[in-house]
Order: sequence, then C-alpha cells, then structure tokens
Amino acid sequence: MTEQISILIVDDEESVRDSLYNWFIEDGYRVATAESAKGALSLLESDQFDIVLADIKMPGMDGLEMLRLIKTLRQETVVIMMTAFATVETAVQALKDGAFDYVTKPFDPDDLSHLIRNASRQIILTRENEGLKARMVNLEKVEDLVGKSVPMQQVLEQIESAAQSNSSVIITGESGTGKELVARAIHANSSRRFFPLVAVHCGALTESLLESELFGHEKGAFTGALYNRKGRFEMADNGSIFLDEIATISTKMQIELLRVLETKKFVRVGGNKEITSDFRVICATNKDLKSLVESGVFREDLYYRLNVLTINIPPLRERTDDIPLLVDYFIQKYCTSMNRPLVTIDSAALRRLEEFQFPGNIRELENMIERAIVIGNGKKISLKDLPLEKNLIDSSAESLDDHEKNHIFQILNKYSWNISRSAKALQVDRVTLYNKIKKYNLKPLE
Repeated sequence: MTEQISILIVDDEESVRDSLYNWFIEDGYRVATAESAKGALSLLESDQFDIVLADIKMPGMDGLEMLRLIKTLRQETVVIMMTAFATVETAVQALKDGAFDYVTKPFDPDDLSHLIRNASRQIILTRENEGLKARMVNLEKVEDLVGKSVPMQQVLEQIESAAQSNSSVIITGESGTGKELVARAIHANSSRRFFPLVAVHCGALTESLLESELFGHEKGAFTGALYNRKGRFEMADNGSIFLDEIATISTKMQIELLRVLETKKFVRVGGNKEITSDFRVICATNKDLKSLVESGVFREDLYYRLNVLTINIPPLRERTDDIPLLVDYFIQKYCTSMNRPLVTIDSAALRRLEEFQFPGNIRELENMIERAIVIGNGKKISLKDLPLEKNLIDSSAESLDDHEKNHIFQILNKYSWNISRSAKALQVDRVTLYNKIKKYNLKPLE
C-alpha cells in the first residue's frame, strides 16, 4: 500500500523535516520536503502528492492559508496539520478548511504512522471507487452496437427495456447480425452487470458435453473427469447466462433446461448435492422456434418459459443506412489493431457495399474491411481491395458457408494457426473453431 502513496512534508525546521522524511521513507512511502508554504505550492504545481503534512506556524504564509490554497487547487489531497501550539480554535479552523486531521509536537512516531496509514487507506479506497465508477460507465458503452437506422434504433430501445427486467429473453436474427453483442448490452445495462455474463455456444457441443458444460461434474463422473468442475449455471450466479444456438439442443437437454429454469436448482453430473444459482437466461437463435414447436422439435413449455421478451435483429440489407457507420467503425478498429495509419473508403467502393445484399451480415462486412486493410497499400479502400468483387453485383454467387470458410481460413493464417488467438478474433470458443476446421476440412498452408 505504501508504495502507492506520496507524502510532502512542509516545515521550516530542518530537524523536523529530516526526522519525518526518514520515518516515512523507511515505511516505504515516496517522500519530498519543503521548508516553506511557497516552496510546497511550487512542488504541488509540478507534482501530485497524496498527503501533505504541514506545520501551521511558518514564516510568510502560514499552514492554514496554504491549506485553503491546496484545497482550491486539488480537493482530493489529504492535508494533516502539525503544531506545537495546539488550541481548540486552531484545530476547529483547520478541520473547517478541509484538513484530514492535526497532530501536536513533539510527535509519537507510532501515533503518526497510524494516522498516515488511515489516511492512505482512505486515499486507496477513493481510488478504487473512482475506478469502479469508470468501469460502470464502460460497461454501459457496449462496443460494436453501431447504427442510426430506424430498425437499429428500435433494437436499442428494446435492449433498454429488456435491461430493466430479469425476465428471459430470446434474441433472433440471421447469422452474423450481432446477437451476442445484444445479449452483452442487455447484461451490461442490467442490475446484474457487476456479476458475470457466461456464454455457452450450444451448437458446438454434443449432448453429453453440453450437459457437463452447463451443470458441471464431479470427479470420476466419467472417463477424463479428473477433478470437480463448476458448470456454467453455477458460474452465472447473480449474473446472466447466454445460450447461443438454443434451437440445437436435444430433447433430453430441453427437459433438463426447463427444470432448471423453473427451480434454479440442479445437480452436477455424477453428483447428488443440489446446487442453487440465481441467474438470468438470455438465448439466441437464427431459426424460427415457433415453427420448431409446431413440428415437435422444440418443447412448447420450454419455448414459453424462454420467450418472455423477444428482440429480433434485422439483417444488414434492411439497415443499409448503417453501412457507412459500420465501415468507419471497422476501419478504425483494424487500423488501430494493425498499427496502421487510418484509411478512408472511396465513394464507388462504399456505394457498391451499400448495394450488396450481405448474406453473412455484419460479420461479412467486417471480414471485407479487415481484408481490404490487410491487402491494401494506399490511403483509400477502393473496389479492387474488396473481396469477391465480381460477386458484389450478384450476392447469390457464393454461399454463406463459403463466406464463413474463407473468413475462418484468413483468420487462422493471420494468427499462424494459433487456435486460442484465432478463436478470440472470431469471437467463438476453441471447440467451435475446431468443429469449423473439421467441417470445412481446413489445413495450414504448406
């Protein structure tokens, strides 16, 4: 703690300055001294000190006048007054003017050290509170939710309403529209924002793996279970759990999920102890759950348990007004991450992007801009820098799987086939990335 705290000692007596200096240096503080109020104020203009320990009686400007000036310059500075002539009136005046406390000479080293420690704790606590407030502001500003179009403004209004509730939410929309970002925005603006948002990509896991992932398991529950492991429901206690691709879960998992949602209780795989967890469920799907219910694939009771609030994310082709904003956002994002000068996009290229149907939605646009910045060598992105230029007129010429395959392959090569870094860049977990590599039979370049 002491290494974070700086002290300025102000006294016209050299012996007092030297004694205090040596005491606090020995205790690990950063210490400076001044022999007058004028000298102290000069130091405070060029450096910041957390604590000022100042004598009241000094030639020229006295300690009380200096106290008032310090509080004018920097309110948060802790000032402790020293005096050999303590009176009630002087003490009251010092405290009224903002002093933290006052001490009388001669000092008891232990008492003075204790007082400085108390002041230091208050300073550090204040810093932590300020840091917490800053994090709260940052939580409310969720990245990548960019858009001014009417459809996007409606989504933002729905996010705001959903954030005020603890009810379950289903987020629908095509692949690449930003469903997980909406889930994070709901959580970040809710009363649960100080606790985790735990994401599970259901479509990437087999039934047994998903069961273990959600509920956890006990040591020895199955081959390879070498230790107890918390499940995602347990990790999400007091927070939120995001279940992506909810439509892909099996009938057995649907039944188990329904019970957990109704009771907020579950048992780890291989265990017998019932665990309680208070979590909010946010789901996402690119399928029509209502149709799946009618066809008997998805349980009706689970559907209604989940579908309290619904937010539908429009595809990019229905919010073309947002394309210029998104292009600017991705240019700044990737120029910064690649440590390159900011580029612009020429009007012809932007116009062609606005005409494109984007079957891969925002994810596809992001991939295009990233690729253009990687291969481009000018100050502007032009038509020749855009991928699949011949297909911009006919968006049906290439399937969504082809877009995804190309994007994953580019990212893998960019990060030299480092699975962890590639998965992070793609905003998926490692299991999902391995499954995609297998699906598309991707291999490193020789």
